[in-house]
Amino acid sequence: MTNPARLVAGLDLGSTSMKMLVTDEAGTEIGAAQVPTPWRAGPGGVTEITAEALLAAVRSLIAAGARAVAQETAAPIDAIAIAGMAETGMVIDQHGDAIAPGMAWFDPRGGDQVAAFPAEIHAEFAGRTGLPLGAQVSVAKLAWLRDQGVPLRGSRWLNLPEFVAFALGGDVVLEQSLTSRTGLLDQDTGRPWPRMLDVLGVDEGFLPALVEAGSPVGQATAGAVPDRMAGALLTVAGHDHLVAAEAGGPLPADHYHVSMGTAEVLLRVINGPLSFDARRRLADHLINEVRHVVPGKHVLVAGVKTGLLLRRLLQTAGIHDRPGRDHLDTAVMALPYEGKLPAGAIDVAGARNDDGVLKLTVRTDGVSPAEVFGAVLRHSNDEIALLIEAIDRELPPAATATLTGGWAGMAAVRRARARVLPPMTASARDQETAYGATRVAVRALTTNPPKIGTAP
Repeated sequence: MTNPARLVAGLDLGSTSMKMLVTDEAGTEIGAAQVPTPWRAGPGGVTEITAEALLAAVRSLIAAGARAVAQETAAPIDAIAIAGMAETGMVIDQHGDAIAPGMAWFDPRGGDQVAAFPAEIHAEFAGRTGLPLGAQVSVAKLAWLRDQGVPLRGSRWLNLPEFVAFALGGDVVLEQSLTSRTGLLDQDTGRPWPRMLDVLGVDEGFLPALVEAGSPVGQATAGAVPDRMAGALLTVAGHDHLVAAEAGGPLPADHYHVSMGTAEVLLRVINGPLSFDARRRLADHLINEVRHVVPGKHVLVAGVKTGLLLRRLLQTAGIHDRPGRDHLDTAVMALPYEGKLPAGAIDVAGARNDDGVLKLTVRTDGVSPAEVFGAVLRHSNDEIALLIEAIDRELPPAATATLTGGWAGMAAVRRARARVLPPMTASARDQETAYGATRVAVRALTTNPPKIGTAP
């Protein structure tokens, strides 16, 4: 058994699964684990997660990760950084208990409440928050909860990674990049937007203190984690796609980082906020301009729901495991990019970031899952091209790109994206976000080393 100097853990609370990766300070991977994200599905796309199910899954994940590490070393884990999906969070009471389930970012609830927001909110929202106004943003979910009788006044909001950090023994705080995605922050000031708080019926106390990604937020409590992790420094790494983008080091300004999980996200780093009008123009194309995990930096985040469509297609085709996916990948690559069917044989819709409903129109016989898979990739390429055109009107065109995420392992996906992105490389890492979180943990540990064994 080896004994590296210090170990760190990165957690990625993803839409499909939750992952844990443990490395040493140099980045050598020691052990990993993964569990499904325990959503509870309902009619009409309703998708939510209870605090109990979430924390049970996190405990299972951490236990499995610790066992994997124990096979290699007896060294303790000295820091834990938590990244994860945005928009989903928990409303907690004065005792820190969740008083409602967290809703998935792709849950459609809140659309009616958004439509009923005052005209001034509709006029200012995109320019003020950097986000398009729709059911995806957290304020839509919060308005829905309010209308169901959930008492927002006197409660507080935590994004999912901060809620997990708190459950492990951390402080009640909010991280900037995740909170940028709620619709509650003014991008120019970095402070809560008072008018949006008024509409929800809350005050600034609804939002705990804001901290930068990588700030120490406490120590893991004995009993909440395995013994080898008790007392570990806790930090929130931030929004998963942004953490993945920085996993290999600072992202150049003329570069696209494309992270392809359940959501597919194109990301570009900028040195500061754009203007109110630029944010509004970008929002017309469903492109966000929000705060980065790197202090002082902002990012443009453009999304399509490719991964969600591909996942649903695989399920429809009866493909539920990696060998089945690999077999389909081989079949797609045996076809030309355009497929072998006549033009117009298959129409696909649903990849836009405000959609996510896989819609297929098949006009011919002889349609295989490989042909449909290829058609979904072509459709999402068309949507990505529109996003790139909109970004190019605000920034100089990007010169290079990196493709990461679970779908990047498929040759058919890489072939498709090479046709629409600038010169592209693909990451070989299976857990880009979790790895990025370990790098945040190392930085936090270097600056604020914990006293192992003295957890509160």
